[in-house]
Amino acid sequence: MRRITRRQFIKWLAGLGLGGGALLSQLSCASREEPSPTPAPTPTRPSPSPHAHEAMYYRPIGEGLVQCQLCPNYCTLPEGSRSQCRVRENRGGKLYTLAYGNPCAVHNDPIEKKPFNHFLPGTLSFSIATAGCNLHCLYCQNWTISQKRPEEVDSINLPPEEVVKYALKAGSRSIAYTYSEPNIFYEYMLDTAKAARPKGLRNVVISNGYINPDPLRELCHAVDAIRVDLKGFSEEFYQKVCFGFLAPVLESIKIIHQEGVWLELVNLVVPTLNDDEGMLREMARWIVENLGPDVPVHFSRFYPMYKLTNLPPTPVETLERAREIAMEEGINYAYIGNVPGHPASHTYCPACGKAIIKRTGFAVMENHVAGGKCEFCGHPIPGVWE
Repeated sequence: MRRITRRQFIKWLAGLGLGGGALLSQLSCASREEPSPTPAPTPTRPSPSPHAHEAMYYRPIGEGLVQCQLCPNYCTLPEGSRSQCRVRENRGGKLYTLAYGNPCAVHNDPIEKKPFNHFLPGTLSFSIATAGCNLHCLYCQNWTISQKRPEEVDSINLPPEEVVKYALKAGSRSIAYTYSEPNIFYEYMLDTAKAARPKGLRNVVISNGYINPDPLRELCHAVDAIRVDLKGFSEEFYQKVCFGFLAPVLESIKIIHQEGVWLELVNLVVPTLNDDEGMLREMARWIVENLGPDVPVHFSRFYPMYKLTNLPPTPVETLERAREIAMEEGINYAYIGNVPGHPASHTYCPACGKAIIKRTGFAVMENHVAGGKCEFCGHPIPGVWE
């Protein structure tokens, strides 16, 4: 594993002054090889790693085999084998995560970049990620880390207590677990979140929602907000494009809502694959019926990426139609993302119709939410505002 030294990391911090929206740390995460085309457990020799940490949520099933129970992949691993997410390994009949305390990306981002539009707007979130993901989306924008093993990317040594320390120094209001898939560095995320709360830091998760109910419920007790990628609304799309299943994601979304954790959804609208108006309407109806009208939904623009470079960017008109459908079905807070300057990036009061949070890119230019209410008409605006 190529590792950035602590001295280099501290030098970055000093040079950047830990202020404003400055990039806290930029790791190259350059890949050493082309991503594996087959998402499947990989038999290997056990990998020496200073970051090996016994995993949670697994069980021995005899003859040296272990079964991971963290996510719906339920990887069954013989000795030395690596899971589909590329970070969990059977060592001597125990399951170890190799994604603990070794982030390959560390930034101090605006919370709007996640995107969260109803959670501490205008604040910074100290953001970390390790390598690996339990899905294999053909359009992944972060594939150089999500489709890699921890030893294949640059990383730094940053245990949970150090994450909290640097987040406080950076003036962040929260810690974000993001970029790749935080569920695969579950233990690192959970321990960091537990260390952050007593220091007054909030915890936010940017996830694909592909996690089993028990670990998700435990996570919900430690974090404050979860943003889920609802990638499409058909099993066919999930299986062909993401190499997963829709049903567990829908179950996760319902659990997050039931547990009272602040929830926002993102739907990346991909031309010809998940932009059918019938599918979009069915998704909007499901959201209103199962979550109510006040969960924010972001319709984001697709750009050609990774293995889907043959498709064009999403037409803005398609995004506008998706938003229109969502609002027709009763969703109060529908946004358009990845289109800088679009008026649908603002938050509008559903009662008086006025723009109550105006944004330019990831910057909040005006905020007319006070005490959780619209300053113009007093209508309650759901979210976490302080």
